Amino acid sequence: MDLRRHLLAGHVIPAHPLALDDRRHFSEKHQRALTRYYLAAGAGGLAVGVHSTQFEIREPKHGLLKPVLALAAETTAAEVRRTPRDVALIAGVCGRTRQAAAETELAHGLGYHAALVSMAAFKTEPETEIIAHVSAIAEILPIVGFYLQPAVGGRALSFAFWRRFAEIPAVVAIKIAPFNRYQTLDVVRAVAATGRDDVALYTGNDDTIVADLLTPFPTVSGGPKHARRIVGGLLGHWGLWTHAAVRLFHEAKLAAGRAQLDTTWLTRAVAVTDMNAAVFDAAHQFSGCLSGILEVLRRQGLVGTNHCLNPREVLSPGQAAELTRVSRAYPDLIDDDFVAAHRDAWLR
Repeated sequence: MDLRRHLLAGHVIPAHPLALDDRRHFSEKHQRALTRYYLAAGAGGLAVGVHSTQFEIREPKHGLLKPVLALAAETTAAEVRRTPRDVALIAGVCGRTRQAAAETELAHGLGYHAALVSMAAFKTEPETEIIAHVSAIAEILPIVGFYLQPAVGGRALSFAFWRRFAEIPAVVAIKIAPFNRYQTLDVVRAVAATGRDDVALYTGNDDTIVADLLTPFPTVSGGPKHARRIVGGLLGHWGLWTHAAVRLFHEAKLAAGRAQLDTTWLTRAVAVTDMNAAVFDAAHQFSGCLSGILEVLRRQGLVGTNHCLNPREVLSPGQAAELTRVSRAYPDLIDDDFVAAHRDAWLR
């Protein structure tokens, strides 16, 4: 697979959740079913070991990082053998350089194509130190950058930082997820300023997914003004209702290529944001986001519980009712029928 070409083409890349049983033990059966679901739904890649997969998998008492990464890679390989196509496997890597490098080596050995590098461990260090950290990881695997919103552990990073980041040769993509239009534009402008057209931009802005996919971002980089596009999404929101998300994504790509944008897209954009607010529990500062994802998948029968490794991670008051509300309000954005038709085969 030509990874750069694949990512530049634009894809739906779900952030893979973690399936647990009633005793909060890893359920390989349901985890495998989730991977099969995403591939059958038309995802162009999977992000594993990320926030949706629960960072606690790295804790020694759970010891789940390798089993989870391995199962996703093995299941993807088996599905691709049955139905050949390109699928990008992206491993989330965390921590300081020693930990992140060890996780990247593990992912490389398991057949992953790129590392999504969290920079959350660098709270106050100079930006040059983060660049050195990412450059070290880039010696092992191609890099997907990650601008994480400060509200959930990220930090504000400058235009100059993102320009230097985009100049690292092994960078293949950047997930833009600051939940902030100014900072989103910083990343787009910074990549354009390097003159690199081989770095794919992916949205992680759950509050404005559709708008990101439709927007031609104006940039000026040493010449005439031209637009850069966010070509796809790497999203926790796309870890559920994925078949509907793939359909919406392809429709948005077609709409973005037309001379005039149908204003009904503004309504669809707000609908997706409303659904995301329910799933990610925006009303309670995202405290129920992991349980919200799993609850939708539980209702569909793809996982057995909405449990998380951290027992304090639960649905917030009123969140279940909100999930019911948005599911009924936007039937074109859910995929219950698709899941019901194939679930038994995925759970075999």
